[in-house]
Formats: sequence, C-alpha cells, structure tokens
Amino acid sequence: MGNTWTPESWRSLIAAQQPDWGDKEAYNKIIREITKYPPLVFAGEVRALKQQLAEAAKGKGFLIQGGDCAETFDEFQANTIRDKLKILLQMSVILTYGASCNVVKIGRIAGQFAKPRSSNTETREGLELPSYRGDAVNDIEFTIKTRNPNPKRLLRVYNQSAATLNLLRAFTTGGFADLNKVHFWNQEFIAQSPQGKRYEKIADRIDDALNFMEAVGINSETHSALKLTEFFTSHEALLLDYELALTRQDSITEKWYTCSGHFLWIGDRTRQLDGAHIEFLSGVNNPIGIKIGPSITEDELSRLCEKLNPDNEWGRLTLISRMGADKIRKMLPPLIRRIKEKGQKVLWICDPMHGNTYKSDTGFKTPHFDTILEELEHFFAIH
Repeated sequence: MGNTWTPESWRSLIAAQQPDWGDKEAYNKIIREITKYPPLVFAGEVRALKQQLAEAAKGKGFLIQGGDCAETFDEFQANTIRDKLKILLQMSVILTYGASCNVVKIGRIAGQFAKPRSSNTETREGLELPSYRGDAVNDIEFTIKTRNPNPKRLLRVYNQSAATLNLLRAFTTGGFADLNKVHFWNQEFIAQSPQGKRYEKIADRIDDALNFMEAVGINSETHSALKLTEFFTSHEALLLDYELALTRQDSITEKWYTCSGHFLWIGDRTRQLDGAHIEFLSGVNNPIGIKIGPSITEDELSRLCEKLNPDNEWGRLTLISRMGADKIRKMLPPLIRRIKEKGQKVLWICDPMHGNTYKSDTGFKTPHFDTILEELEHFFAIH
C-alpha cells in the first residue's frame, strides 16, 4: 500500500466490468444510503481469518472454500443456507480428521451476487439486451425490463447478505457445528452412496474419539471448541462503488477494511496491474485472492503479488489457480517456480470449477465432475 492510497484513489483508473447503471442520480443515492449501513463483517473477524490463512500458507493448516458461482435472490431460504453450511462442515471434518490440522472454512456466500461477463450484451432471436451480470445488477430473465441494470438491487444484496450472515453465525455458535453431530451432517442424497458409507465410517471413528475424550472429562460442555466453529465469507470484489460503501477504518488499528465480506478476490478479468480493482484492494487490510487463469504470465503474477502484498505478509495473499485440467500441467509449474524464487509468501488454492466449463444441452455453462477431479489431482501432484 503506497502513501498515495485512499479509499477512492481507484476512481482515477479504469474500472473493468462495471455496469451501466443509467440514471446516475438514482444510483448515487442508493450508494450513499448503503454507506450509512452497519458493516456486514468486522475487522476483528478479518484479522482472525488472516491469521488462520497465514498458518495454512506455512503448511500448518488447510483451506476449503465452497458455495455458488453466483447467489440469487430466488434461492434465499434458511434450508438452502443450512445445507451449504452442512456440506462444508462435512468436508472440513473429513479433512481435519485425515490431515490432523486446522481447516479454514470459507463460503462463497453472503455477497457473491455479481458476475463478470465476456460481453456487455447478449443476442437472442435478433434481440440484443444487456448481459446478465448477477442478481446484484439485473435479472437472468431475457426481457428489456429485467435486463436493464437496477441499482435498487444493491439494497437487496446488502439485506440478504446481512440475513445470511446472521443465520450462519447462529448455526456455527448455536450447536449446529457440534462435532457430536457429524452423523447428522450426512446429506440424504449421498447417505446410501459408496461415498456416504465411507463418510459414516469416518464419523464412527470420530465418535469413538469423542467418547474417549468424554471419558477423561473433555466434552462440548466443558470445551467450546468441540461445539463452535469459525466460518468466514468471501466474494469477488467486482462492484467497486458497493465495496467502497462498506469500507470502514478500524478504530483500533486505524487500518481500512472492506466490511462486505471477510475474504475478497480479484477475478481473471479485473486483475489489470494499472486497473481500479488492484488499486482499491491494495489498500484494504482484508486477505485478498487473485484468480490466475491460463493467460497470466510469470512477470505479471509476481508484480501483482508485489503490488497487493508489498510487505510480504503471511496470510495476506492467496493465489487461486483456475487453469483447467487440460492446461494446468503446462501453465502452473513455472508460476510456482517464480513465486518461490521471489520468496513471495502466498497460499495456493485450486478452483477446478471455472476452468473446466462447457455448454450443456440446457445452454448453461457447467463443469463435468471427472474434469474437476482431474484438475485437483494435477494441482496436488504439481505442488
């Protein structure tokens, strides 16, 4: 972070992937209103996450991140939120048991409402309309009314994020995350599958360990770590005015934090070194992720790390590989070598979803499970 950084210094640079909101006066009124709202997350929570990410980057922990490509307003239900959390708890307890280390749990939730697009418009049967940019901006329905960007949707993004965070905090501190419930977390749709049966075997072993611990006086009533868990939220910091509206200066450290989520990332389409997104996130104290696809070069990646983490701080920077199963073996090794040569302190994670998509019969992009697994296997083998 340079001495010239301010929360608004990004405004002098080109901001990619920003919608054309139309009525600027109405848009600015909405942004001013959000500026007055309470923060969604707090600086102390963000610092706790950064410390856990630092331990993971040193090889003393493991990060699991899951959630939707983009959240929607229609799927906002308590059961849906609970089930997403349940899957992440289920996966994290397996990893904790197998790897014997802390598993950092991050959800792409409570803020992942915007999508970058390769084109500003979409054409169907001769009709050209603005592209769908996520429920924060417009609607997936292909009509003139629903595709025009509507800034009032940002108010709904804030309110739905606040309600989602409230429920997640209730679940993770109210007993739902108790390790004694590992059998309960097993999803009905996999309970009878081979994977579900393997999970039950692990759950039985955890039960045995918990029974032993209880016999010597260690249980969830006397040790809160057995029934509570920390769960953090993440999203792509795409809509810069919205992120700025929720940026606050911490009264204790006097550092700036973007309080829309704990962990923010920069996408493959917005990681321009001289762009507004890099400038904005270079000055906030949240842990930052960079999506790195096949187009990135070794020099570009190294310079991005220097810009976003000039103090080379553990836990600050996470590199999110999204190469695709067909490119990862060629593209990833030289990037890892360059980061090691420079001594840059980063956490590497793999996003196998977004580099392996194809158009299904429905017309929507979707990844194939076998390809997802293949990229993950290559990722671990390369490292």
